[in-house]
Amino acid sequence: MPADPRPAPGPLTTAPAAPPPGIRYAGIGDEAALDLAGQLAALRELGWTALELRSADGRALADLDDRAFGRLAERIAATGTEVVCVDSRIADYNRPVTGPFARDTDELRVLARRCAALGTRYVRVMSYPNDGLGEAEWARRVRHRMTVLARQAEDAGLVLLHENCAGWAGTRAERMLDLLHHVDSPALRLLFDIGNGVPYGYGSAALLDAVAAHVEHVHVKDAVRTRTGEVAYVLPGHGHAEVRECLTALLRRGWRGTWSIEPHTHLRPHDGTDARGDSGAAAFVAHGRELERLVAREVAPAVHGGRHG
Repeated sequence: MPADPRPAPGPLTTAPAAPPPGIRYAGIGDEAALDLAGQLAALRELGWTALELRSADGRALADLDDRAFGRLAERIAATGTEVVCVDSRIADYNRPVTGPFARDTDELRVLARRCAALGTRYVRVMSYPNDGLGEAEWARRVRHRMTVLARQAEDAGLVLLHENCAGWAGTRAERMLDLLHHVDSPALRLLFDIGNGVPYGYGSAALLDAVAAHVEHVHVKDAVRTRTGEVAYVLPGHGHAEVRECLTALLRRGWRGTWSIEPHTHLRPHDGTDARGDSGAAAFVAHGRELERLVAREVAPAVHGGRHG
């Protein structure tokens, strides 16, 4: 990993810092630990009560059998933890637009029942990588599939959150807006991942400015490009993803919702990296603490003229 371009932060404290009014801190649990107990323990150490669910015990939420899911839901409820979003595999980097559509509609059908049990209506999706099609045909198929999925989500009382990641509308604001226009459904909104600008080669702040009115959920991560051109993930505010600028812009707009950490330092599902071991939870907590510090010391003062809140 390259040298951090910013000075090292001060000692981490175990005392949680309150987020700005209208903002809730959360984290994608499996970035901290493979098992649910470890995920909940990491949140508890941060003093946070909001969880974003992607997998538990190495299995995607939709792949758990009913008994395993029932136990998971009971354990989450028993701790008073709120599930703020479920991260699906629908239209993601492993599901090109030429692949079988039924696996996405089937996954959404399962998640509709499970989101109802968990008390959340948000499901993270992407917009299908290409697989040799021309641009026009790729766009046509994406619009059609996402329209069908949005109607299915509407019927289930869900909202699909399209992430600026893999897929036709993943990295360009005009395509995100085009997709929202063509689908024309309250069940399709945007999830903005601040850290994705570095690996995909765009400025996060500029993209956010173009689509912010449609953003309902935010992922917080940061990254740098190494001298060899590889991407290395770092603490929020310590890289080149414009985390500080994006969070400040959101607060200045009066944005309300969840800022969810996705460190990516020990787990990166898109490339098969899993180095969590005994240090994944510690890295997760360090990211949470640094987000709190960044917001309290730099973001909130920039918005409120030195006054937090």
